[in-house]
Amino acid sequence: MLIGWLQLRHKPLRLMVALAGIAFAVLLIMMQLGFRSALFESAVRFHERLDYDIALFSPDSVFIVRPQPFSIRRLYQALGFEGVADVTPVYIFPSVWKNPWNNERRSINTIGFPPSHPLLDLDGFDAARELLRRQDVVLFDRGSRPEFGPVAERVAAGETVVTEINDREIEVVGLFEMGTSFGIDGTVITSEDNWLRLFPERPRNEIQLGLIRLREGSDADRVRDALATYLPDDVLVLTRRQFVERETDYWNAATPIGYIFAFGAIMGFVVGAIIVYQILFADVSEHLNEYATLRAIGFRNRFVSGIVLQQAVILAVLGYLPGVAIVWWLYGRAAAATNLPLYVTQDRAVTVFLLTLAMCAISALLAVRKVRRLDPAEVF
Repeated sequence: MLIGWLQLRHKPLRLMVALAGIAFAVLLIMMQLGFRSALFESAVRFHERLDYDIALFSPDSVFIVRPQPFSIRRLYQALGFEGVADVTPVYIFPSVWKNPWNNERRSINTIGFPPSHPLLDLDGFDAARELLRRQDVVLFDRGSRPEFGPVAERVAAGETVVTEINDREIEVVGLFEMGTSFGIDGTVITSEDNWLRLFPERPRNEIQLGLIRLREGSDADRVRDALATYLPDDVLVLTRRQFVERETDYWNAATPIGYIFAFGAIMGFVVGAIIVYQILFADVSEHLNEYATLRAIGFRNRFVSGIVLQQAVILAVLGYLPGVAIVWWLYGRAAAATNLPLYVTQDRAVTVFLLTLAMCAISALLAVRKVRRLDPAEVF
């Protein structure tokens, strides 16, 4: 490593340019991978925190924000199957929230369910849902975007917050925490009766999601297969894993967002490789006489090529560290501004480090071709 480091240190300005380029590539790759991960993680927040073993969903629904309705009879038909403990009908659709402080209106995800049934597997939610037995009340997601107003702060302080949803006066009587996603800026939860008051044109016997809980010891795959065989094709029967995968597949394949983030990470890799190649190629060209001398006195190509690969490894390590530090800071700022789950994970940090090593190694192998073809007699 000593020879490679001495050659890099010989040109401090070139070294700094190389490290800046690699840090930028690391920044670009990790930001794109971070946003892509946040997309998938936030998209399935409800899928993972709802209290269920099997879900019923309309095959016409593309994702959970705007689901298509299906008959509530399908949910109650499932009650007759062995292993099914209870079911919960869920009503979901966006409504119009009026910010009570500035009167601005924006769309908010609105969920209705019977308060006597469990809905979310969150600490404290069972006590909060009892508040929904009153008329015209909702629970507000404290993880919603700030454009809805300081609702969570005021409710947590014991103040009364009254606003309008779909032009109907509503009181916020409690809080829960779910968070935003690329399709949801905020969420309120209420009883099925209150939900139907907010959407009077929608019938009670049409739901957007059905949750099925199984008795302890029941096999979810076996019950799912039995339900799928019996129920008509107007409803999908999905285990928790299948429900999560369906939503993830939508954002990854059916929308351009997942592709854009993956493409951005690839472009970061390419940009970094080009920068490192230019730096190493310039260094090789500048030291051709020295490499020719090593070849002339008997050193093999493997030793000479190893010097360039040493430089690549040094550049990868030294460029990676400031890049990760900047990403860690940017993740925090972006998470605070968007409420998206952005953070540096160990797996992502290791993956990007290996990609950085591969990026620099590929560049070194391309740059070292000139040394491999070097004839000392021609140089001298």
